[in-house]
Amino acid sequence: MRFTSELRLDDGVLEREFLLGEIPGTLWTPESAAPVPLILTAHNNGLPKSDARLVARARISATYGHAVATIDAAGCGDRPRSAAAEQARADLRRAMRAGEPVDEIFESLVGPMVEKAVPEWRTALDALLALPEIGGPVGYSGWTALGIRLAATEPRIAAACCFAGGYVPRAQREEARRVTVPLLLLLQWDDEGNPRQRALDLFDAFGSREKTLHANLGGHTGTPWFELDDGNRFFGRHLR
Repeated sequence: MRFTSELRLDDGVLEREFLLGEIPGTLWTPESAAPVPLILTAHNNGLPKSDARLVARARISATYGHAVATIDAAGCGDRPRSAAAEQARADLRRAMRAGEPVDEIFESLVGPMVEKAVPEWRTALDALLALPEIGGPVGYSGWTALGIRLAATEPRIAAACCFAGGYVPRAQREEARRVTVPLLLLLQWDDEGNPRQRALDLFDAFGSREKTLHANLGGHTGTPWFELDDGNRFFGRHLR
């Protein structure tokens, strides 16, 4: 891991850009004399790590005493996208304009993105936990499909907060039964691109004995900011 920039923000949080091979990332750390827990925060497929909403959430979480890290995994942000992914996106736009079914197109787009992203997130996790200012345990926040795979297969993930606003491939819907860590699932009740019943069925499928569903009125990007406070309290309980 090589840090490429460093900025001390007004709230005392230290923001650092890094490169891990070809993987670009950002790490936010609070002012603390002791090693702090880590939250991996993943944007939805294709968005950059510099997305304004993700950066705002990360900075606030750092003020709660957590280190927060994000990366642009394969196919996200400015990293090269495969020809197959670009074709799937074009097919998706055409199908949506025509009012045609899109699930199979989403499967061909999101499924491979999860498969490619998980190894890079694990590589980043190895490097982050080697830093002296980070002591674990580790939480996950963000993109649900990726969070399911990580929580089901990565024993270092101790708790997960997922946003039920993106397509979850069938493979991850099955894997949800293997997720046993404490879970907070955020659902926008009127999300036009996310069938409500599918999100409720996914919540029911999670194998966690401690799981909470927060549903709020509004569309895809309308998650209330108070959920950020609730999410940080959730991590405060489980990342000790």
